[in-house]
Amino acid sequence: MLIEVCANSLQSALNAKEAGADRIELCSELGVGGITPSYGLIKMVKTQVEIAIHVLIRPRSGHFTYSETEFEVMLADIDFCKEMEVEGIVSGILHQNHTLDLERTKTLVERSAPLQFTFHRAFDWVNHPEQTLKDLKQMGVETVLTSGQFSNAQEGLEQLKKWQDSSTMTIMPGGGIHPENALAFKKAGLRAIHLSGTSFVNNILIDQKISMNSNKHLSEHHIAVTNTEIIRQTVRAVY
Repeated sequence: MLIEVCANSLQSALNAKEAGADRIELCSELGVGGITPSYGLIKMVKTQVEIAIHVLIRPRSGHFTYSETEFEVMLADIDFCKEMEVEGIVSGILHQNHTLDLERTKTLVERSAPLQFTFHRAFDWVNHPEQTLKDLKQMGVETVLTSGQFSNAQEGLEQLKKWQDSSTMTIMPGGGIHPENALAFKKAGLRAIHLSGTSFVNNILIDQKISMNSNKHLSEHHIAVTNTEIIRQTVRAVY
């Protein structure tokens, strides 16, 4: 069974390799489901980690319906990943009604070639998963990362098994996988599992320090963007 570790740093990637993982999904910001890592992180991991590296192409947190400028950034990130000679790309796009954006996802797959392509957990939002699996297979996707459309993969195990039994793609469970439940996925006939396996380090005291987190920017149903008029008014106010 293939073990893919969602690594959020160079140290995480090194630890995963040392522990015997087969592959890295490299990303940043696990707390929002992952976003595209920096160019520097991709380069450092590629030069220091010998196992296969798949890079998450997700330009921001939140939902999976992207603007044209966000799409351009995704394509540019894929081009850089190919220059770095990583082994795979992890990405995907949905329409506002939570159906697969066939045209733009197909463009991502084609732009990624000959790298392997994994459609990420946007799949857990689609309204018609069986048809979406057929569409993804037809466009050349090799792997689908999913919890079975449940809050975690253990709850979705029966659905994951059903999808794997009906598809030649690899259905890769992800979400809430740990040493105590990993074997259940192998016994069910799944070919791969995805986990972060994180613990927490570098603890410091921040008592009475103001928070740098912003709850309004963590909402998944809308996306923060700089407002032209607000900036224009601010510029006028000081000049």
